[in-house]
Order: sequence, then C-alpha cells, then structure tokens
Amino acid sequence: MKKLSAILIALFSFLFLTAQGDSLLHWETQARKIGDGLYELRARTAIPAGWHVYGSNPSIEGLENIKLVPAYENALMQGTLSFDRQPKNMADPVFGKANVFTENIEVIQQVKISGFVPQTLKGTITAYIGRADEFLTSEQSFDVVLEGGQAAAADAQNIKLATIDLANPKEDCGKQQNPGDTGLLSVFFLGFIGGLIALLTPCVFPMIPVTVSFFTKRSANRKQAVRNGVLYGFFIFLIYILASLPFHILGNVQPEIFNNISTNSWLNVIFFVIFIFFAISFFGYFEITLPGNIASKADSKSGLGSTIGIFFMALTLAIVSFSCTGPILGSLLVGSLSGGAWPLTAGLAGFGLALALPFALFAIFPNWLQSLPKSGGWLDTVKKVLAFAELALAFKFLSNADLVMHWGILKREVFIGIWLLIGAALTLYLFGILRLPHDYKGMKISSGRKLVGLLALLFTLYLIPGVTRSKYANLQLLSGFPPPFSYSIYGKENVSNKGLEANVVNDYAKALEMARAQNKPILIDFTGWACVNCRKMEENVWTQPEVYKYIKENFILVSLYVDDKQNLPIEQRINNYKTKDGGSKDIVSVGDKWATFQSENFNQTTQPLYVILDTNEKLLSHPVGYTPDANEYLAWLKCGREAFK
Repeated sequence: MKKLSAILIALFSFLFLTAQGDSLLHWETQARKIGDGLYELRARTAIPAGWHVYGSNPSIEGLENIKLVPAYENALMQGTLSFDRQPKNMADPVFGKANVFTENIEVIQQVKISGFVPQTLKGTITAYIGRADEFLTSEQSFDVVLEGGQAAAADAQNIKLATIDLANPKEDCGKQQNPGDTGLLSVFFLGFIGGLIALLTPCVFPMIPVTVSFFTKRSANRKQAVRNGVLYGFFIFLIYILASLPFHILGNVQPEIFNNISTNSWLNVIFFVIFIFFAISFFGYFEITLPGNIASKADSKSGLGSTIGIFFMALTLAIVSFSCTGPILGSLLVGSLSGGAWPLTAGLAGFGLALALPFALFAIFPNWLQSLPKSGGWLDTVKKVLAFAELALAFKFLSNADLVMHWGILKREVFIGIWLLIGAALTLYLFGILRLPHDYKGMKISSGRKLVGLLALLFTLYLIPGVTRSKYANLQLLSGFPPPFSYSIYGKENVSNKGLEANVVNDYAKALEMARAQNKPILIDFTGWACVNCRKMEENVWTQPEVYKYIKENFILVSLYVDDKQNLPIEQRINNYKTKDGGSKDIVSVGDKWATFQSENFNQTTQPLYVILDTNEKLLSHPVGYTPDANEYLAWLKCGREAFK
C-alpha cells in the first residue's frame, strides 16, 4: 500500500504548481448589464511570451475550456463561453494538436441572476496553460460590480456596534478573566499526557535505552554524556515548539483563521479518513511511515557531531516516530487550534517535554535504565488500544463536520452508539476474545491487561444510558464530546438535562427586540457546534438549578454559532466587509456573521465567550470565557444583572 505521506506530498506539489500557474495569468474582469438580471462578463489577460492558453478542445479527453464560475448559487451561465478571436491549431507536446491562444485573449460569458442581485459578483476563472512539455492550471478570483445591484440588508451591515466600550463597563466584575488566555495550563497538561502515551508506543519506547546508551558509550566522560543527553532532550522539546511558529504568523494575518481551520468541514472529514487509516495501521494490518528519504536525510546529518549532530538526531526521532505520534499530534492540533496559536504552542510544549524528559533523565541517571521494562508483546497491546482510541476520535472529527454543516448523519445517540460498539470491541480484545493481527488463540492475558479490560467494560456500560432519553443520558464525564442534546434522534423536543437550549434565541436583532419589549438585559453566548468547552458549560453549568433559574428569569439568552456553515439569506451577505483593523472579508455564512460580530466588538475569537448588554447595547460587565465553577459563573451573572438598573 502507498504511504499516506505520499498523498500529502502530492497535495502540496499540486498546490505549488497551481500557484505557479496563477502567477502567470492576471485577468481583468468587467460586467455589463444587457437585460433584466442578465449580465455579460468579459475577462481579458496577457499571455506571457512562450506560453499558450488552451481553448475549446472537445476532441481531447480531459482538457477543459476556460471557465468563469460565479460564487453565487443564483447566478447561472447562459450559452457557451466565446472568445474575441479564433484560436490557433498548433502542435502541442502534451496533447499532439490543440486549439490554443497566445499573446492576448478576451473571453465573454453571459450570466443570468435570478432574484436578489448583489452589488458585486465574485467567482473564479480557471484556465489551462502550457509551454513545451509544461502543463499548469491557473485559477484566479474575480470581483465585478453589477449595475443595479443592491447592498446587503441594513441589519447585516450593522456588524460593528458603536456603543461597545470594552474598557468601561458599568460594573468591573469579570475583569480578572481573559478568555484568550484561559486553559493554557490545561492544554499544556493534556499535551504532556499525550507525550507520555506516545512514549509507550513501539516507535518511541525502544529508542530510549538505545539512544541513552549511545550517548554514554560515545562520550569521553560522564559529564559529556549528561550534557549530550540533556541537549538531545532539549532539542526534542524545541522541535515541537518550532512546529507551532507558522500558526502564530497565520494568526497575525487573520485571527479567525484558527476557528475556520478547526471547524472546516472538509478538513475534519480528511482527519476522519486519516485517523481511520491510522487506526487500521495500529491494529496491525499495514504500516504507515514517512518516506525513507526524509528520515535518511535527517539521519545523515546526525553524524556531524557536536550540537548540530545532536539536533538532527532529535529531528530524526521526531520523523521516524511519526507513525505513532502523528495521531496524537493530530488530535492536539485540531483540538487546540480553535483557541489560537498559543494553546497549540502550549500543547506541543507539553508533548515535547514529555518526550524529552526520559532521554535527559536517563542520561543523568543511566542506572535507571535497568528498571525499564523490556520491549515485548505489551507494546503491541498498547498500540492496539491506541487504535481503538483513534477510531473513537475519528468519529469526533466526522461529528464536527456533521454539526457545522447540519448533515444529520451523527445525531447524539448515533455517535454514542458508535463509541459504545468501539468500547465493547476494546473490552473483547483486552480479554482475548477478539483477536487482531499478531494475536493467537490461547495467548496469555496478563493481569494488567485484564485490569484495563475491566475499565473498558465499565466505560462501555457507562455509555449505555447515553442512547436513551432517561435522566442519566447526560454523560458528564464525556461532556463536550458527543453532539448536544438538541441534535438528537428524538428531535429538538429532547430537552432532558440540556439546560437552556430549549429557550435560546439564535439571532441578535431578535434578542435585542425581545430585551427591549421585556426590559431585560441580553446574555450573549458566543458558541460553536464543534466547541467542546461550550458543551461543558451548557451541560454542567447551565443545568445547575440556580444558574438555570437565574438566566431564565433575568436574561434574554442569545446563542450565536461562529462555526455555522449554513449560508445567510442572499440579501444579508456582505462582500468586502472592511474590518476595524483595515482588512477585508466576505460575510457569506451564519458563522461568518457572528464570528465577525464577536471579533469586531469584543476583540475575541475564542469560544465560549459570554457578554451582558443592556437594551441600549451598553456593556454591563467584562466578558468572560469558559467558567466551569457554577458559583463563580452565577456571581458574574448577578453582577451584570445588578448593573441593569
């Protein structure tokens, strides 16, 4: 079977070649109204010397004509694409003979827009270009003004509230909380736990005694051995820290990019597929490794000696252990990205530290090596247990995509049912009833494995109420992982244990109208379908009787989903919205609108975020983030409510 990494390399190669093609053609596009809702699009470009653009070639299978594709579902192409002149039929090294254009070219395409006509129309122009034996794809976006087009509705444009003064709320409560920085320590700890688990995998554990012995035997004295071992551990830690640096650069460009990445439906589907592959590999059906030349290049540098050589030894470890550490790192990547770059750095720091510590400690205390258990069958058991965990995590990624896209595939009870089956299979495996590759009938089951099997059985039994409508269906130990109670096979009426979701409003303008009619403050809940901490707040804090009653009686609660990928009504979409920092973005989906509303008014891009406003849209207290202590959250609610007088 081909290595999974080859797919990723091919993908990056495709993106690189596409970027090259984009840099060659620069289209200038215009639109002219020729009828009621009917427009003529004209796009013109200069073709670089030596290159040619392929025109219509129906006799050549797979070679498509130039295409203008509007990014608007109510815009339909009329007729066929035409050119300002006839193409040349010339010899082509790739396709034999082909119709091509050289020098300059202009294409014309009519488009019919039904219903609402926006002020601007966006889309892409795709063309295929060649030179000698080179063949590239060029894709460029266009943005044209439409005569007679209308602006977005006024309520959609009102993203930035002039009344918000973050520095001077009516009450000072909540100031000690900084939603952007909360949870860094917990993410670091989770990363550290992930690193400890990675240490027990067959890719890493056998490397500990081998590497430490290498430093001990190759060093001139014990002092040098300790120095090299500690330096080796430090470089492992540093490599994982450096892996997070690109995300800090991305965050400076567009802060919302982390939430967009972590909740992107197709990215989550890709992670689902990758984790299924990893799980099958961990079960022992095949091996997934990085291409040997990558590891060999890093390993060849490790022989340089001194500090540089030790660095490349650490890099080699990170590369060759990827098949075991990759799934854990993937979980960390997607799980922490929605909080921004710093949680990712904290998680990778914890992961790197856990991997580095044994190498440094055993270099300082080499006698400890004697106490390490020998590599053997238990490592294979660890790997297969991880396979079951990866299988369960795979469905979490699929659930994220399902929630934000509203596909309705993995309702809460279906998700828990799948985990229940995985838990049952894990239990059967640990007790030797279910056999996987490299297992055999009658193999000895250790007492430690039986103990873990008992824990797996208890966990499986714990999941059973989750597929029912009973009062025990709120699985608090898993709070945040399954879909919310409102996403249920029993319908939205399944309100057992789900707190205030039955009374929630999902539109800010409607909530403001209700607040003024009932003379109550607004409690804004910036949340997300794929937000774990949001579900924890809803299922563990909002369900507390005092909190539930206080919110219900004193606030108009509005939950704004920043990751909802459902498109806004046509008349509410905004092209080229100018942000307060001078940037530009398109507001197309429900999530785009509320994510922009959050960042523009409250300088935050993480969820959950809770804000209390009065009926004049004035800030009553400092916004707060994830607050798992129900008493602390209730005190903040009361403080904000007291300011509403």
